[in-house]
Amino acid sequence: MTTSYISRLAKLIDGAASANEAAFETVSARVAETLANKGLVHLYGSGHSVLPCQEAFPRYGSYVGFNPLTDPRVMWHNVLGSGGVRELLWLERTENYAEKFLDHQPLNPGDSIIIYGHSGRNASGIDTALYAKKRGLFVVAITSKNNLDKPASHSSGKRLADAADVVIDTTSPIEDAIVPVKGWSRPVAGSSTVLAMIMTHELIARTAQKLADRGIELPTFASPTIEGVTLHDTDVIYGLYREKMIEAQRKHLDFFKERMQGEA
Repeated sequence: MTTSYISRLAKLIDGAASANEAAFETVSARVAETLANKGLVHLYGSGHSVLPCQEAFPRYGSYVGFNPLTDPRVMWHNVLGSGGVRELLWLERTENYAEKFLDHQPLNPGDSIIIYGHSGRNASGIDTALYAKKRGLFVVAITSKNNLDKPASHSSGKRLADAADVVIDTTSPIEDAIVPVKGWSRPVAGSSTVLAMIMTHELIARTAQKLADRGIELPTFASPTIEGVTLHDTDVIYGLYREKMIEAQRKHLDFFKERMQGEA
């Protein structure tokens, strides 16, 4: 039996694995370097592209060092009305908003950031990439290169892929949905978010191995359903994460003060 969605998705996964081998190696090496130097790997997206950030950390099987930059104003909490989709779609296309949010985040030189965006044309992701580059971060875009045929709409003339140091291609089609339905005019069953999550877990796994090869083990979440693991174990890791974030904020404080005074 051939499945409607899974078989099509599996084909995209196989293609993405081959297409991104060099990028996986480059990014995991740079991310491992960031973590070995006690920096942070930030994660940013808007709309459905917030979901890979949340999938990466905190979750069982991930480890301290990742910092999801989840702005509730570019996430949807309702379909319509306050916190609805129409509002976030407008805001994520509005230039110069993201920097207002990012000014408060502990982005420090030597850190890395992974930015998600299927189309790569929204101002939110592009502004974040350009901002992070100015702050001395290594910038990774996880996007679909199939959208690169579309011209840039950002005032910089860039798309997310253009603003990043390295691009990881989800290979998701432009329309995102991958299952044609006989008798319907449009396909169903989206692929971009699932593919972005899979690309992220590949990076998480490769980065862990590169750290292990250097004799470094980072605190890793494990499910309390495993014998010998308790809820207290996860609380310990949250405490270590908090300590890491406090240190990152300390490093960021001088820049923040200058920024608030209009000097940075």
